[in-house]
Formats: sequence, structure tokens, C-alpha cells
Amino acid sequence: MDLNAPDRTLRIGGRPLPVVGPARMYVCGITPYDATHLGHARTFVWADVAARVLRHAGGDVRVCRNVTDVDDVLNQAADRAGSPYDSFAAVQQFYFERDLEALGVHTVDDQPRAHNHVREVVALAQGLLASGHAYVRDGGVYFHGAGVPVRAGLGDQQARDLLAEYGDEPEDPGKEHPFDVAVWRPSHSGEPAWPSPWGAGRPGWHAECTAMAMTTFGPALDLHSGGADLRFPHHAYEAALAEALTGVRPFSRAWLHVGMVRRDGVKMAKSTGNLVLVSDLIRDHPAAAVRLMLITAPWRDEWDYTAGTLDSATARLDALHLSAGRRASSAAAEAAVTRALLDDLDVRTALAIAEEEGGRTARLVMRVLALG
Repeated sequence: MDLNAPDRTLRIGGRPLPVVGPARMYVCGITPYDATHLGHARTFVWADVAARVLRHAGGDVRVCRNVTDVDDVLNQAADRAGSPYDSFAAVQQFYFERDLEALGVHTVDDQPRAHNHVREVVALAQGLLASGHAYVRDGGVYFHGAGVPVRAGLGDQQARDLLAEYGDEPEDPGKEHPFDVAVWRPSHSGEPAWPSPWGAGRPGWHAECTAMAMTTFGPALDLHSGGADLRFPHHAYEAALAEALTGVRPFSRAWLHVGMVRRDGVKMAKSTGNLVLVSDLIRDHPAAAVRLMLITAPWRDEWDYTAGTLDSATARLDALHLSAGRRASSAAAEAAVTRALLDDLDVRTALAIAEEEGGRTARLVMRVLALG
């Protein structure tokens, strides 16, 4: 072992992430009710880049990406399609995985599905009740969440607005506090339901991810990835639930909150009708060009899609291939690429070095970023 070897620690959001043994990485996955659009894809491609850079640095990485197949939006989409929710989710998940494979996203090690972890959510609720962090009300179990927005750096009104937007019902008079959230919810007629000590019901959204992450990795993670729009309430409550149950803090040592994709200045989402589907783009462009387009802007930044950005990425990919064919290369350039990637996943700098240096340096960047 070379004790004088250069530091190969990944830094995410200013946080150093040295690991001993396998790095535990949890990626907030899809709710499989619709086709994969660029907003989805950017989050999962950046998560894949983070895992690949960790491996390039010599680390062993275990990646878990969940599937939220117990969700009201999914139920509604399945009802419209006249399909059972679980069958509908399985079909949509197939298309999602096909798109990610085309984009070079590495197969994950674990892919828990929410409906297979209802028992763990019940155990989570029981543990929170036993420790006084939750209470029972009308067949539901609610987590005492009064302090969560403050820890997330939000004011009361902003927290209320976001909780309402994501279906956590801050104005529900049945809750002890507006910022309490459901760990277990009673199910109504026609909704998926499982038995519990409090009656037939289903897991709360935040509790699903807490249970799946803890079942896979135990009480803490090294890196948690997901879209920036999930920072609050989803990730804030997911962490709060785990920390309340175990007393282990922080739940995740670092967070990769990937900036949203916009189109014409508006967040890309089905509700706005401005989706750009991955399957449409890769029909007419190299999938590696789509991947390159998605990682050219820094991971934390919001990013605007236009047709011109994909054309530029295609031309840049061609130029990168040409530069990789050159003979020139240097160890210093390769080391500089590695330093850039370890410094908050600075892909922009790594690509600039690769394009200028070419040769083995360019091939290194293409290999680590899966642009071959």
C-alpha cells in the first residue's frame, strides 16, 4: 500500500466522502406511472456518474434504487388504464429500465419495490410509536414533524405550501400539528390495502423510502441521490423518520440533489404538458449524446432543454471520439481529470481537459462517464 498516494476522496456539495468498505448509495427511484422523460433521466444519469466516479477512485459501491409502486398517482393512472396497479407498474418499469439501459446507466445492485416492504413500514410505525415520535389517529399513524421544516431551512409558510403540493395535507384538522406526516394511512374503497394493527391501510410515501433504504443498508447511508424537487418534504422527512427511529445522525453523509430540467422556462412535468421523452430522442440521436447533454451542466443547476442543446451535444460527442484517437496523452492530464471528477463531479472541467489533451485522457473520460 502506498501511504503517499494522492487523495482520491470524492467531494459532494462541499462534503468529503471517504469510505471504508462498500459505499452505500440510495437513489430515489420512479413512481412507474408514465414514460421516462428528461427530468427523470437527468437525475438517474447523474446518480450513475457519481457511482462510476466512486468506482474510478477505487471504491466499491452498492447502489439501491427503489420503485415507488404504492402511490395515489400510480393508482389513478392504473384505474384510467383499466389495469391492476401492480401490473400497470410492472409494465411502466420495464420501459423505464429500457430507457436507462440505453443511456448507459449501470444496473443497480438492489431495486426494492414499495409493495414488498409494507411489513417493514408497519415495523417502522410501531417503533416510532413506542419511542413517542408518532401517534395513532383514525386508523393512521402520524409522525411528529413540527421541527422538520426548521432543520430543512424552511419557513412555516413555505413548508406548508410544499407539504400541500405533495399531498401531506398540512390543514388536516385531525393531525396534532400541520407538519406531521402519515407513516401509515387508512385505505378507502378501491385503494390498495394491507392489514396492520391500526386497520387496513397502506404506507405513507416518505415512510416507504425510509423502510426500503433501512432494509437495504441499515441505519445510515453514504450518499443519497434524487431530484432537487424531492429535497422537501420527501427527503427531509425520510431522514427525520430514520433518525427518530435509530438515533443515528445524519441519515445520509452527503446528498446529490440534481437540478430540475426545464423547457421554455417551466419545470418539465406531465402536469405542464411539456415532456420530452427519452425514447423519442434516442430514436434519432445517439443515446451517448443524450447522456452527454444531461451531464454537461453542473449537477446541482437547473437546466433548460432545447433541440439545439442536443445537436450541440451530438457534435461534441463526435469531437470527443476524434480526440480520443490521437496518440498524445500525459499522466498529468489524466490526474487532472480525476481531480476534477472527484471535486463535486466537475464533468465540465474533465471534458475540457479531455478535448484539449485527447488520446488516453479522452478515452479515460469517456470510459468513466460511459460516453463510449
